[in-house]
Amino acid sequence: MHSLFEASDSLNSPFECFVFDTRSEMFPVRPHWHYFMEMIYMLEGTAEMFDSGNRYIVRSGDCIIFHPKSIHSIFSADGAPLRYAVLKFDLNQLNLKPAYAPKLKELFKNAEQKKMPIFFDSSIASRMNSKTTFLNCVQEATDKSYGYDLMIQSHLYNLLMQIVRQWQSLDFSIGNEVFQASTSYDIDTITEYIEAHIRDSIQVSDIAQKCNMSYSCFAKKFHMIYGVSCKEYIVKIRIFKVEDYLLFTDFDLNYISQETGFSDCSHMIRNFKKYRGITPKQYRLKHSGKKRSSDFSAE
Repeated sequence: MHSLFEASDSLNSPFECFVFDTRSEMFPVRPHWHYFMEMIYMLEGTAEMFDSGNRYIVRSGDCIIFHPKSIHSIFSADGAPLRYAVLKFDLNQLNLKPAYAPKLKELFKNAEQKKMPIFFDSSIASRMNSKTTFLNCVQEATDKSYGYDLMIQSHLYNLLMQIVRQWQSLDFSIGNEVFQASTSYDIDTITEYIEAHIRDSIQVSDIAQKCNMSYSCFAKKFHMIYGVSCKEYIVKIRIFKVEDYLLFTDFDLNYISQETGFSDCSHMIRNFKKYRGITPKQYRLKHSGKKRSSDFSAE
């Protein structure tokens, strides 16, 4: 039996940016749902797309978004090949916001509840500079140069704000209920809290309390959604941050261990080797191609 649920790996891949070509990929895209928001920009061809029972004809230059957990599918409208750019991302990872604005997740959830349009024809998509934004994100995800994740986020913020402004032109208003929801956490948004406090000595019991859940209930549901225990999720987030420091800075290991929330340098090295199979020093040398002068004496 075909399962509608498609796993979203927000831990290892909070952003997925790619070009989908039906001539080389499995197609059609059968009905499915996931925890990510998905945005599509049609490059070539005409698609027939369905979202929560609604039908859309998406042509070259058009853009469409699928909210998290919505059931959607994609077919060719005329049997011809399709080529389109895809941005899939965890809204919880987009935390930057001004003081007057609610969290993006709550903002888009409210827009979904108010049935704001998810389809933008070529004229609107062009005004939002959609094609350039999509292709820039794909290029950043492919190259993975210094700060690529920040570049992807900046492109996403730009496009998402353009969408909100388009909705506001259709009388979309941001009410108090959005701000109230924006100050709380639940099992779907708690990763934002974890990310913000990764340098601290955070405990799973405290995180469960933030979600107003018992430890056992929280642990079970967290594993069901994210595929790992909350404790392992925290360690893996720290490992990812260690990798960034090793790749893009010359900071020594003691400093990196402090900045990534490990109890000490030895603890960081043990965990890094457990998950990456090599020590931090070996990882840095492997990816830099040359020796560094930093102090690795703690290793």
